[in-house]
Amino acid sequence: MAEALEQPQPEPNPPTLAGNLRQMIAVLEAERQALAALDADGLIGSTREKETLCDALAAIGPGALDDESRALAETARHLNDVNRRVRNLLAANVAARIEAMGGPRRMPRPAYASLRG
Repeated sequence: MAEALEQPQPEPNPPTLAGNLRQMIAVLEAERQALAALDADGLIGSTREKETLCDALAAIGPGALDDESRALAETARHLNDVNRRVRNLLAANVAARIEAMGGPRRMPRPAYASLRG
């Protein structure tokens, strides 16, 4: 019985600039959903994916963008800005609730008292 010869699998095509930008858009949309659901694990995953994609996109300058890539980059920039605003609103809401529970902010007491008079 002859063993079947394994055919080498073709290497996947490297991601294109437009492909990386589409992936970034998908990650930003997932991040927005995680923000809306207050899903910490989803936010952590989105952050990791964004960092990986940012590393892949870092070497590309504005001169390398064609019309499609420029439009995708603008969409990603807009989504990232929206997510930043949502995150800031959530943080402000939490801060307001904490302040409402604890009363007005007080100056912290010094951790030690001076021995000098």
